[in-house]
Amino acid sequence: MALFDAFKDKAKDLAQTGVNKSRQLAEIAKLNLANTSEEDEIKRAYIEIGKLYYAEKGMAPDAAYVALCEKITAAKVTIEENKARIEEIKNQSNIEADEDPIIVTKVDPEEPVTPPESHTEDVPPEE
Repeated sequence: MALFDAFKDKAKDLAQTGVNKSRQLAEIAKLNLANTSEEDEIKRAYIEIGKLYYAEKGMAPDAAYVALCEKITAAKVTIEENKARIEEIKNQSNIEADEDPIIVTKVDPEEPVTPPESHTEDVPPEE
């Protein structure tokens, strides 16, 4: 009986250790998630700071910010030129606003590219 009691005590200890480890891992996961959320808040705040700075001093930035402000200004000019060209093409081709093509804004270089399915005539499968 003593052997069985020792085995039972060992099993309880192992189970309790497992429960404690699970709680620790759950807490770590929760804290990591909270940290990710806080990092996102920081990024949003940085973006807002940048927007405010550009709005206030974008045309006459401090020396350290000149290159970045020039990039933003140049990108805005390019966007406006592209929008004008889009409107010009639409007007020439009588394309409606709801016929805009799908726009891909971000491509993951790690993601494999799959070719589109080829469209062939409706041929019944061979049996």
